[in-house]
Amino acid sequence: MFYIQENDKPNVIEKILNRIVIEGNKIIIPIKQQGMSKKRQEKIAQKTMKILERSSSKKIVISKQLGEYKDFVNILDQNNYINVTGKWLYKMLIPEIMDYITKKEKWKKEETHIYILVNDAKDFIIENIKQFAQIYKSITIITNHINKFKKIEEDIYEELGTYITIMNNKKKGLSKAKVIINIDFPKELINQYNIYEKAIIVNMVNNIKINKKRFEGKIIKGYNIRFKNKNIENIDNEKFDTKVIYESNFYYEQPYKYVREKIKKDGVQIKNLYLQNGVY
Repeated sequence: MFYIQENDKPNVIEKILNRIVIEGNKIIIPIKQQGMSKKRQEKIAQKTMKILERSSSKKIVISKQLGEYKDFVNILDQNNYINVTGKWLYKMLIPEIMDYITKKEKWKKEETHIYILVNDAKDFIIENIKQFAQIYKSITIITNHINKFKKIEEDIYEELGTYITIMNNKKKGLSKAKVIINIDFPKELINQYNIYEKAIIVNMVNNIKINKKRFEGKIIKGYNIRFKNKNIENIDNEKFDTKVIYESNFYYEQPYKYVREKIKKDGVQIKNLYLQNGVY
């Protein structure tokens, strides 16, 4: 795996030759004061890929500044390099996100109702539903695939003796939902539902906007973390997001239970949640 970052103070030769420097597992790219044109981004991307081809790894971490150069990033994406962005970890941290929200809002968990918008029953969703069913007052699954989740409902009842609700009522399903976890509903689908005007929506997909004129709730679109594990690779936090550094230490195919054990062991906590127009 390589960390790709900018050299914002390149010397004369590096500027003229677009010279890329390799230091261990870091690829350092020269950036002129005026930034990079599309043509230069494409040239730098091609040079970067030649370096990456020498490694068997397709996994890369791009610095915050370089991430703003979309043509550079897109070329690497199109060539099947796995760009660590923190989106995968976002879904793994749903329990910590709910802890943060309940503390922020001063809600008691045993009195809190959670609504989950989901159509694809992946392992991390099933495990979260099981965990939440033991902690929170009630869990309601809103889905277009009710039959797919019926087996999960039965398994949870047999295993835990706990009921969860599965439904797809667009008029009433979310009309009283104070906290909604949107796993995979796109904006076109979520806007078909009557949503409580002060709902907190933890959004796991691309940016959404609630079209309801009276909606004055919060849409959470991102996060940052802190963690206690000092053995995580020491990378410049000014150039890279902490969450991206942490996510880069995982293999995405690892079992969810292993991921959760490591998150707990490393003492990961939510530092901030980000709204579309501020910090929560």
